[in-house]
Amino acid sequence: MRALVLGVLVLVGVLNGMQEKKMHTIYLAGGCFWGLEAYMERIYGVKNALVGYANGKSDQTNYHELHNSDHAETVKVEFDPKEISLDKLLLYYFKVIDPTSLNQQGNDRGRQYRTGIYYTDPKDEPIIAKALARLQNHYPQKVRVELEPLKNFVVAEEYHQDYLKKNPGGYCHIDLKKADEVIIDPKDYHKPNQAALKKQLSDLQYKVTQESYTEHPFENEYDTLFKPGIYVDITTGEPLFLSTDKFDSGCGWPAFSKPISKEVVGYEKDTSYNRLRTEVRSRVGNAHLGHVFEDGPKELGGLRYCINSAALKFIPLEEMEAKGYGYLVPVLQRALIKQETKRL
Repeated sequence: MRALVLGVLVLVGVLNGMQEKKMHTIYLAGGCFWGLEAYMERIYGVKNALVGYANGKSDQTNYHELHNSDHAETVKVEFDPKEISLDKLLLYYFKVIDPTSLNQQGNDRGRQYRTGIYYTDPKDEPIIAKALARLQNHYPQKVRVELEPLKNFVVAEEYHQDYLKKNPGGYCHIDLKKADEVIIDPKDYHKPNQAALKKQLSDLQYKVTQESYTEHPFENEYDTLFKPGIYVDITTGEPLFLSTDKFDSGCGWPAFSKPISKEVVGYEKDTSYNRLRTEVRSRVGNAHLGHVFEDGPKELGGLRYCINSAALKFIPLEEMEAKGYGYLVPVLQRALIKQETKRL
């Protein structure tokens, strides 16, 4: 029995070790660490955030000695790479910093408020370097984000940990609501070639998405479907619409008030049938989806995205995690709560 117990304990230890190895860690400096910590904890895939001081001159410091030790206020971020990639995590980080500002973020000034990305795994360096190079393309000024191996990290005092949870009214230059603005990375989705699409799609799906055909009204799959879930591009799987933004327009096709993110669709002028309309196409697949009109409900923004069912695939809420859309589950759940609150 003793040997059996010891064997179980060893197995549990091995499994725990395997679980720990699944986590990945990066260190991010983005000004006042109170806000960056709270922001990172809201992002899907982030499992833990800890505030501290990094890349200073010594292995010891404290909040009052940063001007001497030259450490930067930094957040240690542990995340599950199966749920969010380092590349995508950095996109969230870039959203809440001014990357061209030197030693200043928001109202905070000084070397301790500089921006930086510090790594412990050498394999992360080229990923971060490429992300910074892409970021530089969006700015005429020089990007000032440091890229260095981590050194001399010191965990911050206990009163700094989860500071904004303890002090909800505390100052923060970071808008925490930006964590709710989901990033759908186009690199995660790919369009098959035309031969593969013909095999993958039904005749109707191919005609709609590749030849701009319009399916029959009232005789399509999703016109009257209002279950919780998301609608994705049938050609690539890229998420396009939330079920909470779907409404009954009476037009005979699925109608949405807005896309899940403005970046996932594009628009083109359509003059077919001697009419001027705005065509809606998917970003990665460049698939014809339908048209957008300005006769939607005013309380929902006034737009009506009239979309062909054949251009879409519906993923129910209960299947989203298993099918690789877990990062959108919190987004949909918040939208469902908001929708239900409005009804009450």
